Amino acid sequence: MRIELPSGTPAEIARPSSSARIGLVVSPDIFGLRQLYVDLVDRWSREWGMAVCAVDQYAGNAPHESATVEERFGAVAAIDDERHLADLHAAADLLATPVIGLMGFCMGGMYCFKSARSDRFARIASFYGMITLPEAWKGPGHGEPLDHLRAGHPDRVLAIIGGKDTWTPPDQVAQLRELGVSVVEYPEAEHAFAHDPSRPIHRAADAADAFARTRAWLESA
Repeated sequence: MRIELPSGTPAEIARPSSSARIGLVVSPDIFGLRQLYVDLVDRWSREWGMAVCAVDQYAGNAPHESATVEERFGAVAAIDDERHLADLHAAADLLATPVIGLMGFCMGGMYCFKSARSDRFARIASFYGMITLPEAWKGPGHGEPLDHLRAGHPDRVLAIIGGKDTWTPPDQVAQLRELGVSVVEYPEAEHAFAHDPSRPIHRAADAADAFARTRAWLESA
């Protein structure tokens, strides 16, 4: 069901048929809140028995689907960390479950690292999130993911990494491990290998394993 958070930011929410112990807040990839996430939110709610809410990180100002890469990068640079974290907290409030988790993909995975500074999320799962802020994404409202991790709870974070993902190079993955982040790496996987089966880089077996590990991580809270 499409809703608006108190800030006016769009979100997609679904609840299981019975009461849920865990609420899962989701931060999407660079292409934003779209039909893929409507389907995923519904699926995770049904199959995992969690209350789930995906939040539009662009706060209703997502680039048009025909936008160029440069236009998308510019839109990312305009996002404010504090505003997005406030929306993630507002989604958690709406879910109103005893335990709150956070999961994100690509850019949303980067926001998972940044949101580890918050006490609100008992478990966090970052799928191929950027470990350092890409140059083209830098803007006045952005901080570095590693700085936020250091200031927060890296031990609550599970990082799903593709071994062939150029956005998450080995030296940066090593920094995650040094901070205490739990890292699971899939050697043959590229960026965004798990959450969108329509993409040619999708790896079904690795994706199934990654989501099984993520569910167990969330349920361990």
